[in-house]
Amino acid sequence: MTAERIVQRLRLIMLLAAGSMFVVTPVELWLQGHYRETAQFIPFVLCVLGILTVVAVVFRPRRGTIRALRGVMILVALGSLLGIGLHLYNNFQFELDIRPSAAAGDVAVAALTGANPLLAPGILAFAALLAIAATYYHPALAGTD
Repeated sequence: MTAERIVQRLRLIMLLAAGSMFVVTPVELWLQGHYRETAQFIPFVLCVLGILTVVAVVFRPRRGTIRALRGVMILVALGSLLGIGLHLYNNFQFELDIRPSAAAGDVAVAALTGANPLLAPGILAFAALLAIAATYYHPALAGTD
């Protein structure tokens, strides 16, 4: 097997792994009841965008689809960071509500281990980085559409 064929297969594996994260994440969110507030729909939208662009690159690896994927993945990663921030903020607010006289440091530490998991939104950032990595030096970027 040639090195080019191996790289092509690795690209496909990485895209399929990223795509599978975009498929299973909304299922988990739905099962967790992550749809009670408007902001909680953000990861659902990001996952749909992720699925669409990954599928586009898998079936039509052209310069335009790869650039679209990269743009969407940057948006997904930013949305992931927003989710981490919102989880931290909500944990912090909860701790302040139940312990209004606690020291700020104690509240901050408790917020890091609160009910809203801080790293759960990070799965979308990981999927985005994986999808971007799959397009690293992609041969379609050298040509023209």
